[in-house]
Amino acid sequence: MRIEAFGVEEWMNTYEDDAKYNIAETCVESLTVSELLEMAGETDTFFQKLAGTKLTYGAIPGSAALRDEICGLYHTPKTAENVIVTNGGIGANFLSLFTLVEPGDEVVAIYPTYQQLYSLPEAFGANVHRMRLTEETNFLPDMTQLASVVSRKTKLIVLNTPNNPTGALFSEKMLREIAAIADKVGAWVHVDEVYRGLEHKMSYKIPSITDIYERGVATSSMSKVYSLAGLRLGWVTGPKDFIADCFKHRDYNIISCGMIDDALATMALRNRDKILARNLAIVNENVEILADWVEKTAGVSFVKPVSGTTALIKYETDMDSEAFCKKMFDYNGAFVVPGSCFEFEKHFRIGYAPKAEVLREGLAAISDFMKTL
Repeated sequence: MRIEAFGVEEWMNTYEDDAKYNIAETCVESLTVSELLEMAGETDTFFQKLAGTKLTYGAIPGSAALRDEICGLYHTPKTAENVIVTNGGIGANFLSLFTLVEPGDEVVAIYPTYQQLYSLPEAFGANVHRMRLTEETNFLPDMTQLASVVSRKTKLIVLNTPNNPTGALFSEKMLREIAAIADKVGAWVHVDEVYRGLEHKMSYKIPSITDIYERGVATSSMSKVYSLAGLRLGWVTGPKDFIADCFKHRDYNIISCGMIDDALATMALRNRDKILARNLAIVNENVEILADWVEKTAGVSFVKPVSGTTALIKYETDMDSEAFCKKMFDYNGAFVVPGSCFEFEKHFRIGYAPKAEVLREGLAAISDFMKTL
C-alpha cells in the first residue's frame, strides 16, 4: 500500500524536541496527573485503588463507565453500542476510514484539514476529490460548490470541525446542509470532531454530525479539549451497525486500550465542566493575545479563529513556508508548522493554547525573526 508522507507529523517529529519556543502544539496546556486528581477530588484515593487493579486487557471496547460518559457529550440519546474506544483520535479516524472506504470508492474531502483525513482514503484506493476552503469565505464551505463536487458515486464526505488548522467552525445549519447533500446520494459523512467543546463562545452547543444524520460518524479524543494527549485515548461514535462493523476491523488493529488510560479518561469526563472552564479561559485569553500580535505586526494577517487551538497565519515574505519555518527555527528556536503541511503556501500554523507567557515569548521570537528578512 502506497501512502503519502504525513507532513505535519514528520515536521513535528523532526524539530519538536529541540524547540526553544514551541507554539506548534495543538493541545490546550496539558494537565498533570496531580492537577486532574485534584479536580476530581481523588488525590488521596486514586493510587490506592490503582494499586489493587489487575493489569489485564480490561474491557475490549472501552469500559462501560467511559462509554457512558462519552455518550453524554452528544445532543441525542446514545448508548454504549454507539461508541468504540480507540488509541487516540488518530486511531479513531483510522478505524472509521478503514471501515468505510474500499478501493474505487469516491470520497470528497474538505480541506485544509488534518492530512490523515484525505491521505488515508487515497492509500485505501479511493478516488479522493478535494474541495479547498479559502480566506475569502473565512474557511467555511460553499454549499453550491460542495453539491457540485458530490456525485451519485460519492461514498463518503470527510471534514473536520472545529477546524485544524484554521479555527473555523461549521454551524449547525452548515452541518445539516452537508448531511442533506450526502443523503441525496446515500453517502456517509465522517467528521473529525476532536476540537468539539472548544468552540470559544458556545462549547458543545453545536450538535455532532451523529446528532444530525443517520449515516454520520464522529471521531474525538481526550487530547485537545481535555489536555490529556498522554492518555492516547479516543473514540468513534456512530450508528450501532457501523460500530459493530468497526469491531471487525478493530480486531486486526488493537485489542484494547490501557486500563489506566481508561480510568483517567473516565475521571476527566466526569469532571469535564472543571476542565472546560480552565481550558476555555486559556483559549479565550490567548486568542486575543494572538489577535493583538497580528494587528501590530507588519506582514502578517489571519482569519481570527472562533474555535479550537490553532490559527493559519499568512505572511508576505517571498519565501516558501518550509524554508521560512526552518530558517526561523535555526535563528532563534521559534517553532511553528509550515503551511505546506496543509497545502497552503505562504502560511504557517500556530498553536496558541500553551501558557500565556509561552505564547507571548513565542510570538516575540517570530517578530524578532521577521525583522531580519
